[in-house]
Amino acid sequence: MQLAGRRWSAALLRALGWQLQFDGLPARQGVLIFYPHTSNWDFPLTMLAKSAIGMPAHFWVKSSLFGLPLFGRWLRWLGGLPVERSAPQGAARAMADRFVRARAQDDFLWLALSPEGTRRRGEGWRSGFYQVALAADVPLALGYIDYAARRLGVLGYLRLSGDRAADMAAIAARLAGVRGLHPEAAAPVKLLG
Repeated sequence: MQLAGRRWSAALLRALGWQLQFDGLPARQGVLIFYPHTSNWDFPLTMLAKSAIGMPAHFWVKSSLFGLPLFGRWLRWLGGLPVERSAPQGAARAMADRFVRARAQDDFLWLALSPEGTRRRGEGWRSGFYQVALAADVPLALGYIDYAARRLGVLGYLRLSGDRAADMAAIAARLAGVRGLHPEAAAPVKLLG
């Protein structure tokens, strides 16, 4: 499935020295993860990529940021969905239900997340992306941002099996060698909890 992107976004990425890798989507619904998330620059670059490929993806943002009047409106316009960090399990279940409804109505719905959840080095990845993609039975897109190669985009797609160890090993193999702006801050590719 190809999307109609904005040429100015693709041109700006090229002018900044970045190459975009994207060959279309396998379905109208899915979860896209971006790895690694080690810099504040990741957000504007991924928003440019989102615009360049024409993907109206949503992403989770901590709900407290939506309390800032203009900033909250801007986040919603970009595709931000508020999530209460004190109850992430509820957000994952609600999002999986939303995917089921979207599939029944043939609506376009993609959720883009950084599974690390922070720019600081953690012990692994938060499992919300995994729970949503598995419960909703949607493809998982493996997005990346590689500062060493000046490339970003989607490396491929997986259907999660429910075998966490095997699924995470497949994800790790595909993302091997991708370097964030601050490689030492990248979390290991493993689920927490």
